[in-house]
Order: sequence, then structure tokens, then C-alpha cells
Amino acid sequence: QVQLIESGGGLAQAGGSLRLSCAASGRTISAYPMGWFRQAPGKDREFVAAITGSGSRTYYTDSLKGRFTISRDNAENRVFLQMNTLKPEDTAAYYCAARTRSGGAGIWTIATEYDVWGQGTQVTVSS
Repeated sequence: QVQLIESGGGLAQAGGSLRLSCAASGRTISAYPMGWFRQAPGKDREFVAAITGSGSRTYYTDSLKGRFTISRDNAENRVFLQMNTLKPEDTAAYYCAARTRSGGAGIWTIATEYDVWGQGTQVTVSS
């Protein structure tokens, strides 16, 4: 069974950057599509970005294109989310997720399509 642990969250000023990391253990994640989601207080969990198992394809929610970049290092069993030009509305808990059932070459954007989740890392952006 895969376990995921996110790190890299914290407090940032508007316009700043943070890089989130998702470390996987228990099994190699190279075959698994991975995703990042976020959830702000009082709001539903929303899709942020996804990446195929090989890392050859990525996909972003429209509002974050150009500011956020998802990547992965399968040798290190890690997935990353580079967040630039942060805004106060980016404040949320950020979650890493893996789809271990099937579909390594696919892009998955709905939370229920993922079956393994990390515990989340809080990102707070001050204005």
C-alpha cells in the first residue's frame, strides 16, 4: 500500500512562491497518475493539477495555469507542486493523491478517481 506525505507548506506573502513536495513510501509510484487538490475552509476540495505516471503529460485547472507547475521524480518517488505568484485566494490545505487502481497513462481530475491521499499541508498566503 502506498503512503503519501506532503511537505513544503507554510506562510508566504502575496507574489511569493512555495514548492510542495509529496513523498511516497511503501511502493513505487512510477506507474500511478498523481494529482494535487486543495481545500479552503468552508469550501469543497478542488482539483489543482495532475500528472501521468511517466510525467509526460500534465493538466491544470484553468485558473491556475501559468502559476502552478506539477512535476515528478520517479527515481525519488516524489511529486512536486511549484506555486508562483501566490495570491491570498491560494490559501488552503493542499493534498497529494495517487490513483493506484489503473490508468497510469491517464489524467484524472476528480477527487473520487484517486484512492490514496496524503494528510495535507497548509498553505497560507498573506496580502
